[in-house]
Amino acid sequence: MASRTWQTVRFDWNQARAFLVTAEEGSLSAAARALGLTQPTLGRQVAALEEALGVTLFERLGRSLSLTEPGLELVDHVKAMGEAAGRMSLAASGQSQAIEGQVCITASDLLSVYHLPPVLERLRCIAPEIEVEVVASNEIRDLKRREADIAIRHVRPEQPDLIAKHVRDTTAHLYAAPAYLERHGRPSTVEDLVDSVFVAAGQPDRYLADVRSSGLPLTKANLKYMSDSGVMAWEMVKQGLGMAIMFRDVAELTPEVENVVPDFGTVPVPLWLVTHRELRTSRRIRLVFDVLAEALARDGST
Repeated sequence: MASRTWQTVRFDWNQARAFLVTAEEGSLSAAARALGLTQPTLGRQVAALEEALGVTLFERLGRSLSLTEPGLELVDHVKAMGEAAGRMSLAASGQSQAIEGQVCITASDLLSVYHLPPVLERLRCIAPEIEVEVVASNEIRDLKRREADIAIRHVRPEQPDLIAKHVRDTTAHLYAAPAYLERHGRPSTVEDLVDSVFVAAGQPDRYLADVRSSGLPLTKANLKYMSDSGVMAWEMVKQGLGMAIMFRDVAELTPEVENVVPDFGTVPVPLWLVTHRELRTSRRIRLVFDVLAEALARDGST
């Protein structure tokens, strides 16, 4: 019975993958770019799947493609196959015992710039065969989809497939450069901040919500400078363009700024190290995870 069942499978995974990515991307050219293939090669794989299954999967509408009714019925099944293939790849990666190969770390641009270089130098001395890719992004990467192997985050993840280690807690305070204070005066209380100029990192509405929850009575009128990049926003603070709330660890590495408004208090900021449960069994990823955990915890004790 089992052998007869297997004989009914008349296509290979490359064909199914070509169909799935083409359905998701909407055209052969976009799917070819996503898979790193030439468009003719991808087209042949899709055509081979149509021939093997005896159905037409796409209708050609100019340069774009539209799923036929059989294609719509099959795409969810192929998505399940893709998820299973991803889990298989993840499990296989987790079984690798070689302390070599690539490990991808994702962290905010501020954490990446100010904290990771000395950690990577220590890792180079311990395991020189490991290749590290750093995704310095303020967007949260999906570890389950292998967009990164290890993430440094300020929020504990809720997904059950992820392992999270609470490395330590840091704090955030209010900082400004002497040049700004000379022009605008030195505020001594939170109430003095009503007319202050602030530099926002990220979306203004989200930034205002965060600072208001910290106790600062700011409005959009206070936000004169903004950037999606935390590093760029911090550089503007260093140049005296405005004030900002910043992690104590980063500010201590920045002699161009000083802590202002003592009665503002402190904002607690947790630091979590996260990886996928399967990848925690990989020696190279476990090593990088442990080196990061030790170094980041030590940073908080200095």
